[in-house]
Amino acid sequence: MEENKYEAALAKYNTNLDDAEIQRLVEELMEEKVPQNNTLEAKKLMFNCIDLTTLNVKDNDQSVMKFTQRVNDFENAYPDLPNVAAICVYPNFAEVVKDTLEVENVGIACVAACFPTSQSFIEVKIAETALAVADGATEIDIVISIGKFLAGDYQTMCEEIQELKDACHDAHLKVILETGALKTASNIKKASILSMYSGADFIKTSTGKFELAATPEAAYVMCQAIKEYYDKTGIKIGFKPAGGISTVQDALVYYTIVKELLGEEWLNNKLFRLGTSRMANLLLSDILGEHVDFF
Repeated sequence: MEENKYEAALAKYNTNLDDAEIQRLVEELMEEKVPQNNTLEAKKLMFNCIDLTTLNVKDNDQSVMKFTQRVNDFENAYPDLPNVAAICVYPNFAEVVKDTLEVENVGIACVAACFPTSQSFIEVKIAETALAVADGATEIDIVISIGKFLAGDYQTMCEEIQELKDACHDAHLKVILETGALKTASNIKKASILSMYSGADFIKTSTGKFELAATPEAAYVMCQAIKEYYDKTGIKIGFKPAGGISTVQDALVYYTIVKELLGEEWLNNKLFRLGTSRMANLLLSDILGEHVDFF
C-alpha cells in the first residue's frame, strides 16, 4: 500500500519522544548557552535572517509599497549593516513587492495554499501558489493539512506538499507545521520528517495567526529532526521559527538552538529565518545602542 512508504520513512527515526525530557533539555540549553550568544555578531546575523512580515487584514497596495520602500531605504540609511532576508506578504501583493523592491539579496516570500488554515481544495492551493510565483514570489510559505496529519492520513498530507512543491518551480518552499496545534513532541517530530521527506526546503513552526505560536521546545524537536534527516540523506533543510517572537531574548533562544543542534553552518539566511516584524526595530536598536524605529 502507498501509505506504507510514509510509515517506512518515519520508522527510520525515533519519534517516541518524552515532552518532559525535551523541556528539561531546552531549559539546560537556555541556561548554559544563551547568555554567551548575546553578542553584536549574533544580533547582526539574526537581523539578516528576518522575514519582514506584514499579514494584516488592512494591507493594501499602498501600505505594502511603503513597507517595501523601507527595506530599500535601509540600504542607504545603514550601508554597513546587512539587510533583512525577505519581505513576506499575502500572495496578491507579490507583484507590488517585486515592482517596488530595488535592493538585491532580499527575497519575496508569500504565504499561500489557503494560509493560515490550509482548509480548501488542493486545486485552489496549487493555483494560489502558482499565481504567487508567477507574480514574483521567490519563496512560498504553506501550512500542512493539520487535520489530515492528526487523523493519521499521512499520504494525503504528503502528496499535497509534493504537489505544492511542484507548483513552486524554482521558488523555495517553507512548510509550516503549526506546532501549537500538534501539541506533542512526537507529533512535531513526525510532521517535521514527513514535510522534509515530501520536499520542504524549510520547516517552520507556526503561522503566527493562532494563540499557540513558536516555542523553544518545538524548535528543539524540529532542529533535532533536521539534523537526523541531514545525517541520513545529506540534504540540508532550513529552519524558521515564527509567531510570538517579541523580544531579542526570544530570538537569541532560537539562534542558540540552531547553533547547538545544527552547528555554525546553519547560521545564515539560506538555512535560518526568523518570522517577525517587531523584531527588526528591536534588533536594530540593540545593534546601534540606541532606540530606533525604522521599520
